[in-house]
Amino acid sequence: MNKLEVRKPSSEAAWDMSFRQTGFWRYIAVLPTWLAASALFILMTMTFADVILRSLFGNPIESATELTRLLIAIIVFSSLPIISWKGNNIVVDLLDPLFSRRLAIIRDIAIDMTCGVILIWPAKRVWELAERARGFGDVTEYLNLPQHYIGWFIAVFTFLTALTFLARAILLILSAVKGPV
Repeated sequence: MNKLEVRKPSSEAAWDMSFRQTGFWRYIAVLPTWLAASALFILMTMTFADVILRSLFGNPIESATELTRLLIAIIVFSSLPIISWKGNNIVVDLLDPLFSRRLAIIRDIAIDMTCGVILIWPAKRVWELAERARGFGDVTEYLNLPQHYIGWFIAVFTFLTALTFLARAILLILSAVKGPV
């Protein structure tokens, strides 16, 4: 029975060694994770406070919906590069038994390259929309925060995700050229 599961690379040991970060890059890779974790903690705390204030005092946090949208965007888009780098994307593995090890590597390269190239367009488009929002002076409803900041954030992390996919594809090509996987 086929099911949804996380796609693991053809040779897990080789991928683990080649994608494991050390030194400076390890700390760079951890920053988005901490950002997502912090946003999740703030979201959890705000939701708890909102429920308590709503239930006990009939006075919810007015900007809770707005803050939830911003925090969810931070959580999702700051997590994308790390999830993509580790190959922890959710995929349907219906055709996996049809691929040999070598074909699976070629498939993974093609998927990573395609995803990397395709994600450049939304990153560019979101950046343009953020610039337009900045030009119009668009702000959020309750907190009056400039909307272009979250647009820039989404665009930058989408672009980082595109670069991550392309780097994975290049690294996989280099590891395949070095020798049998």
